Amino acid sequence: MWGTKLAPAQPETAGPLVDPFGRAISYLRVSVTDRCDFRCVYCMSEDMAFLPKRDLLTLEELDRLCSLFVARGVRKLRITGGEPLVRRNIMSLFEGLSRHLATGALDELTVTTNGSQLARHARDLAACGVRRVNVSLDTLDPEKFRRITRWGDLSKVMEGLDAAQAAGLGIKINAVALKDVNEDEIETLMTWAHRRGMDLTLIEVMPLGEIEARRVDQFLPLSAVRARLAARYTLQDLPDRTGGPARYVRVAETGGKLGFITPLSHNFCESCNRVRLTCTGQLFMCLGQEDMADLRTPLREGDDRLLSLAIENAIARKPKGHDFIIDRRQARPAVGRHMSVTGG
Repeated sequence: MWGTKLAPAQPETAGPLVDPFGRAISYLRVSVTDRCDFRCVYCMSEDMAFLPKRDLLTLEELDRLCSLFVARGVRKLRITGGEPLVRRNIMSLFEGLSRHLATGALDELTVTTNGSQLARHARDLAACGVRRVNVSLDTLDPEKFRRITRWGDLSKVMEGLDAAQAAGLGIKINAVALKDVNEDEIETLMTWAHRRGMDLTLIEVMPLGEIEARRVDQFLPLSAVRARLAARYTLQDLPDRTGGPARYVRVAETGGKLGFITPLSHNFCESCNRVRLTCTGQLFMCLGQEDMADLRTPLREGDDRLLSLAIENAIARKPKGHDFIIDRRQARPAVGRHMSVTGG
């Protein structure tokens, strides 16, 4: 299943990675493919041109890079896409990376998925040490789900959620708040998720990549959503911090946790502890910036010292925050690449 194994990365310098603002980089999000079996209207064009397979890092190369980051202080790995579970033999990557959980070098190995392939992979993910998954789900209405995803089947996602819970995986539902699309369904999503023991995180639409729709027409500020929820529910602020953009509340009436990711109306970049690796070996220090570092070239040259130096130089350029903005005067996205390229 693995094919030819590469020797584990052995960087000479194993100190932690710290950016210019004193933030230790302990979280790596890894996009293993830009392909997806959905075409969500806020994420992709319907006729996407995907990367040729020859441009992608092999699973062994992805393992090697992830292992180097773990050696440099990364404690959390999230596997993303596109849709990560559509990549051939993807479970071999989870199996390989699980060794870092066994040694204690890694605290968490997890995945973000649209849920379409979760039913057949849930038990194997749990066997590899995955303890929780994030599932993107914006509506409980099958017809609306089909319109949002263009190709998706809600029943398959529900089967995936059932399988994940049966396998003992914790689940967080991620829902993009879309004006005039699902804004009237947010309370329903929240109570449904909490009734099933799942957290819910709401996300503002992000201006990444050219799509058919105008994101200014999709944008729903979560400040307004929170105010609406607060008029009906008791929202208790939680101190939970993951270094990520979400801020959490406990909903007293449901007992569940609700998160808000607000990259446009109120960003929380000051505590960012993450970087993003693409399936082609590009390292993005910020989701909302175009600056990136090429890690594929030093990786394939086989010199871990050069690779480690390339990573250090990249982290030294990590910005304080992003520059996302929704501008009604022009339709161009703030960042040209699609979310599926960098990883969700």
